[in-house]
Amino acid sequence: MRAAYAMMCASLMLAGCGGDEFQDLRDFVKNAGADMRGKVEPPPEIRPYEPFSYDNSTAIQDPFKPRKADLKNASHVGQNQPNLDRPKEELEEFPLESLKMVGYLQQGRIGYAVIRSSDGKLHRVKAGNYVGLNFGQIISITDTEMKIKEMAQDGAGDWSERESSLQLVE
Repeated sequence: MRAAYAMMCASLMLAGCGGDEFQDLRDFVKNAGADMRGKVEPPPEIRPYEPFSYDNSTAIQDPFKPRKADLKNASHVGQNQPNLDRPKEELEEFPLESLKMVGYLQQGRIGYAVIRSSDGKLHRVKAGNYVGLNFGQIISITDTEMKIKEMAQDGAGDWSERESSLQLVE
């Protein structure tokens, strides 16, 4: 009899739990994703590769061949060109980065910079002297700095100026 009584209690308890208490939540979860459809863009159309031939009839130059300046039609080539025939000065054998300004002296109205080259020698220079590998001419010298105008040539043969300086190393 106890078994029958336990069975009856269990049946009643299960019947009490089977209500529609969360039916609205179940319906929401069931229907929430019904209208949603993912949209994926189609992949772009892949066109077959078409090789391009670089020939003399097109105006486009072959990017893998070195370009040469057209010296016949180029009137600007050689502008700002430094004097290549002048005798080289001693400090033109060294890159500008390897030179150090280690002192300054003045005699009369002329200021001189004392430069140490990478070989350890000391050199006295003034405005107008040349230094470095890029035709660098000293523009001015102060007690803390030496300003230099360098000339560099690009691939088309044009010469351009750039200003550099050497600071006094203490």
